[in-house]
Order: sequence, then C-alpha cells, then structure tokens
Amino acid sequence: MKTLKDAKIGETVKVVKLTGEGPVKRRIMDMGITKGTEVFVRKVAPLGDPMEVTVRGYELSLRKADTEMIVVE
Repeated sequence: MKTLKDAKIGETVKVVKLTGEGPVKRRIMDMGITKGTEVFVRKVAPLGDPMEVTVRGYELSLRKADTEMIVVE
C-alpha cells in the first residue's frame, strides 16, 4: 500500500482512499484531496516535512503525518 509520503518529486499520483477519521480526514477532504483526484508532487523539504503538492490547480503544503493517511496508486 503506497501512500503520498512515498511518492517522489515530479511524480503524479492518483488518490485511492483516505485513511484516518474525524476532523483530520474532513480537513484533508476540504483541501480538495478526495478519491480519484490527481496529485502532483512539487517539492519535499529536506527532512520530508512538509511536502508541497499541486491539487486541482493550486499549491498545497502537507505535513508528513497527513501524507501518510493518503493512499495513492
């Protein structure tokens, strides 16, 4: 099971599902990351936190803990 955290810079991945529950999952969905959405990995900080991605035409920075909840293919 590959998560967004495992994606490399310059890679475009498709969201399969979101793990996690409650307000954290809701916040990720409110940012536009839902099942079937394509996510392009733009940059990753030296220690892997945060990760900058492009989703639905806008840039978004995600914490490592959030990227581990996003299952991609």
